[in-house]
Amino acid sequence: MRIVELKVLLALALLGASLNACGLAYDASTHARASHMMHSLKPGQSLLDVHENWGEPDLRQYVGREKQIWSYAIQPNSNDVPAMLLYTSVKPGDNGSFLDLKFIDGKLVSWDKAEHTVPAKQGSGFNFGVGPGGGVSNIAHF
Repeated sequence: MRIVELKVLLALALLGASLNACGLAYDASTHARASHMMHSLKPGQSLLDVHENWGEPDLRQYVGREKQIWSYAIQPNSNDVPAMLLYTSVKPGDNGSFLDLKFIDGKLVSWDKAEHTVPAKQGSGFNFGVGPGGGVSNIAHF
């Protein structure tokens, strides 16, 4: 083999290793977050407190008017090996482990690990707009 070919192979190997490291790092971070959450959450915390401390949940379920379930990924891509190795976040169709937080009347009442299949997103999944508030604006300025 020539030196140029060796350099190309080395570059590809490094790229592959770095992409695998991204997936493994993402997986480790979701596990660490869930573990920290399980020890830090307190019954009675408000939706706002949890959101400020832990960010947007990966899934939300609304059960009636007063009950919500927020799910934070622990291992979101357990049925998708390439997604586990390469960085991908939660996507429709994935099976995985989540930490479910149950709220009643806006207060945290319990949390536990659960398995979910991520549902398909509502709508097209992509929006583009120009104008106030985003979305499509029917106001034209000349």
